[in-house]
Amino acid sequence: MSTLQAPFETAVANSKSLTERPDNSTLLKIYGLYKQATVGDNSEKKPGFSDMVGRAKWEAWDSFKGTDAEAAMQQYIDLIESLS
Repeated sequence: MSTLQAPFETAVANSKSLTERPDNSTLLKIYGLYKQATVGDNSEKKPGFSDMVGRAKWEAWDSFKGTDAEAAMQQYIDLIESLS
């Protein structure tokens, strides 16, 4: 088990109680890092143009392709700490 697992889980919990709602690009980055850290590289089919939210989330996750789980966890932790 990763030594970052506990701090990552704390950051996930903290992400739900931020004092201010982050802008959409930051929310997408949070989503992408979370998915990369917990699932790995995006292998899902890219949503069509009519699903703008799904497509934005897919692209956010896909932008971290090749990042290992530990690095994604650390980036996620750092990002949430910077927003807290």
